[in-house]
This record gives sequence, structure tokens and C-alpha cells, in this order.
Amino acid sequence: MKVFKEEKDNIFKILSEAISEGIIIVNENQEIVTSNDAADKMFGYKPEELLGQNLSILIPREYKSNHHHQVDEFLEKSDPRQMGHGRDLYGQRKDDSVFPVEAGLNPFEVYGSKYVMALVTDISVRKNQELEIIDLNLSLEQKIETRTKELKQTIKELKDEVAKRKKAEHKIMESLRKERELNELKTKFLSLVSHEFKTPLSGILTSATLAGKYTETDQQDKREKHLKTIQNKVKYLNNILNDFLSIERMESGKTNYKFDTFPLSKVVNEVIYNANMLLKDGQRINYPQNIDDIFLNFDEKILELSLTNLINNAVKYSPGHTIIDVVVIPKSDSLSIKIIDEGMGIPQKEQKYIFNRYFRAENALLDQGTGIGLNIVKSHLESLGGTITFESEEGKGSTFTISFPTKNKIN
Repeated sequence: MKVFKEEKDNIFKILSEAISEGIIIVNENQEIVTSNDAADKMFGYKPEELLGQNLSILIPREYKSNHHHQVDEFLEKSDPRQMGHGRDLYGQRKDDSVFPVEAGLNPFEVYGSKYVMALVTDISVRKNQELEIIDLNLSLEQKIETRTKELKQTIKELKDEVAKRKKAEHKIMESLRKERELNELKTKFLSLVSHEFKTPLSGILTSATLAGKYTETDQQDKREKHLKTIQNKVKYLNNILNDFLSIERMESGKTNYKFDTFPLSKVVNEVIYNANMLLKDGQRINYPQNIDDIFLNFDEKILELSLTNLINNAVKYSPGHTIIDVVVIPKSDSLSIKIIDEGMGIPQKEQKYIFNRYFRAENALLDQGTGIGLNIVKSHLESLGGTITFESEEGKGSTFTISFPTKNKIN
């Protein structure tokens, strides 16, 4: 028997030393009968220290429960296989540290006894490399995700930049358009001012020259006539200048409204009195009824300017021997004033432009006027919570209505 054991040992030794992997051979009782130097070093044992030990000494605690049954089953089938195929395997060193392994199991029989040889490989390096690859893949995925987000952000910023550039381009184009319109308005304005000032100034010069020639007592009627013409022309020029100044103040934001309590009759009387000096032959202005008891809290100058523009327009654009009605309609907290004439009216196709600055209807081009009066009235009234509307029919006259609050509601 001793010779037999020595022969087996020699066989085991030859087999184990011929292979570079760790080799552990167990018998049917799962006792380690031999291990090569590579296996001893792998599991941290001295030479022959593993002999006689149960194989479970090399198995981590969490895997020991099923290991005994698996080895028995393997011995019954007696066919080579890869241990733990599809699962991670781990070995346990003498110092209880755990490390990943691969194990190939090979059953064999010597002298009627069954054995299993396990070829064990420490795959710690490979596992670490796999973990590094996983980490690298995760890092790469994160970088890709980050770069994707950055790319999307860059695309969004580019889109925003394009939108900003388009917006800026639109603003530039709009500024150029407004500049062209402004230049056209300036040209039109200069032409209009030149014409509107030249005609009354020529009239003033002519009347002044003629008035100077009537020195005799019996010529005073003629002299008074020319003096009245001069007064009317000067008042007309003064009104034009006031309109221009009003536009300048509105555009520069320098318009300051002053609210006072005053009787409506005060303003109406003054406006109609001044308009009477402009009446043509046979024209008459009907004074509104029952207004002596009406008091307003409003900007008196703006009301005067509005009524002056509307009544003077009614006189200017109406023929002689016609009536201009001024109608006052009081309400609980507002007031409406209608100016009704029998003049030339406004062509239907041009009515939508009537409040545009410098606009004048085709049928009124031969009459003096700047085309800014209605625009000024509308701007002032709307700033004070009021409105201006009109109804007109060409050849039959016009009705302009202004409405405004009777109490100050502007903070």
C-alpha cells in the first residue's frame, strides 16, 4: 500500500507541476489530496498545508451551503466542465480575503478511486480591467451625454443668436424705414410751413402797405378793413405756431396738463368770439343752449385748443350762408360736444387717414391748412381719457364729436 501511495503521489506531482495554473485535486470526500505550488501561493498557503483539508476551506462563506451538493452531483456525472458557467466565482485565501477565479473541473480515476482536478486561475487582473472598462464606458457615456447637452446648448445659443440678429436686423430696417418716413415728413413739413407762412405774410405786408396809404379821415373804413385783415392773418400764424409747439412738446414728453375747475361757457364764449372774426359772408355759428351751469375739472387750454381747431375747420371748409351748430351733451361724469357743419365733407376713401399728421383730403388741398390740427386734438384728448370721432359725407358736411371726463382722473 505504501508503494501504491507513493506511486499516486508521484503521478499527482507530475501532473500538477506540468501545468502553470493552480491545481487542486480532491477525492470523493472532497478532501484535498494534492495542490501544486501555484495553487498554494494563490490561496496563501505553505506547501502541503492544504493536504487533508476539506475543499470548503477555499470557498467563501456565502457559497459553502450549495458547494458540497454540486461536487457530489459532478462526481456522479463525471464529465469535464467549466465550474460556475455564467456566474462569477470567488476563492477565499488563508487570510480570508476573497478574489475572483475561473475553475475548470476534470474528473478522473486512478487505481479504482475517483478524483476531481480543479484548474484554478486568479482573474483579479482581468476583473479589474473589466471594471476599468466598465468605468471607462460609464465615463464615456457620461462624457457623450455631457457633450450632447453642451451641443444642444450650443445649438440653442446659436438659434438664440440668430433670432437676436434677425431681431436686430428687423430693428435696423424699421429704423431705416422710420428715418425715411421722418425725412419725408421733414421735407413735407418744410414745404408746408413755407407755403402756410408765405401766403399770410404776403397778405399782412400788402394790407400794412395799403393801410399806410389811407391817412384821411374819410378813409378810415378802408384802413380798418386792412387792419382787421392783418389781425386775422397774425392770429392764423399764431395758431400754426401753437400747433407746431404742441407737437414738439408731445414728442419730447414735455406736455404738462393743468387741471382747473371752470365754467364751460367761459371757453365756448372765447372760442366762438374768435371764430366769428373768420366767418364768411352769411355764415353763422349757433351758440349751444343751457351751458351756464356746467362746470368742468379739466385742462382748460386743451379744451380751448380742441374747440378752436374743430370750429375753425367748420368755418374754413364750409361755404358762405351756412350754419355751424355747437351742441353740448352733458352726462353723469362726462361731456360731449358736437361741431356740425354743412361744408364739403370728407371723401369716404380718405376718412381713415383724417387723424394722420400732415394729412389733408384731396378736396381740401386748395384751402389753407397744415393737416396737424386734428392729430394734435386726438393725441391730447386720448392722453386725458377722452375721444374724438366723426361722421362725414362728401358734399353734405361733417359732424365731429369730442367726449371727455368732467372730473380729473389723471394721476
